[in-house]
Amino acid sequence: MQHWLYLGVAIVSEVVATSALKAAEGFTRPLPSLVVAVGYGIAFYCLSVVLRTLPVGVTYAIWSGIGVALVALVGWLVYGQSLDLAAVLGLTLIVAGVIVLNVFSKTVAH
Repeated sequence: MQHWLYLGVAIVSEVVATSALKAAEGFTRPLPSLVVAVGYGIAFYCLSVVLRTLPVGVTYAIWSGIGVALVALVGWLVYGQSLDLAAVLGLTLIVAGVIVLNVFSKTVAH
């Protein structure tokens, strides 16, 4: 069960790093650039730990799916980026796919 904690940390770290990319302005701002580097470092380390237990395809689907939805949410909340109906529907389908993987797939170790 510890792999789920690592996956959660990987997802949050990746979302923080990706969100900080905008603030880093092409790596011209030192503090946001440091957040990007550290965030991705933590994310990939934790992801590598998860891959000891979970299959790579399922792990990547969960990591990227939840990450995409959370980054879109951060873009909306923090950067004031709009999400139209198609974007919300698409993000909902991504999250639904992650739920289906976790609830119904026999390849996910619970």
